[in-house]
Amino acid sequence: MWTAGYRVPRPGVRLRRIGCAHTGVMSNHPDREKQTYATVDDYLAAATYEVEPRLAEMRRVVREALPGAEETISHNVPAYVQHGVVVVQLTAHEEHTTLSFFPTAGVRVRFDAELAPYKVTKSAVRFPLDDPLPLDLIADIARFRLTEAAEFAARRRDGR
Repeated sequence: MWTAGYRVPRPGVRLRRIGCAHTGVMSNHPDREKQTYATVDDYLAAATYEVEPRLAEMRRVVREALPGAEETISHNVPAYVQHGVVVVQLTAHEEHTTLSFFPTAGVRVRFDAELAPYKVTKSAVRFPLDDPLPLDLIADIARFRLTEAAEFAARRRDGR
């Protein structure tokens, strides 16, 4: 059962971790403050049991695709930074996991056909929990964003 933005267990049912990792467990509850994370491991540990394995798999794929990227927390979510630019971020929600990339039309143009089955915003792709993760697509987007980040960093360095 859902009440005021957080899950209330049925009598006799004990829920372990609830809420989403991005906003913190039961962050909408008036007695709790937003949870903050110092490391990606902290973020993964706070994720619900449904999304934790998916986040770990997304993390593995992104790390392989971006071997030189620094793994950090940015805006309270896992981020991968290279050339001084956030290349991608990972977030977890109760119904989906998300691969975020800062506003860039390039990803949508380049991967238009591959992104068709997913809900796509101007800066993110949502992968429903009911569907298997498209690991190859996640890796391809991460590598594409790395190229965009390198080009952006070069323009910024050259004053363009």
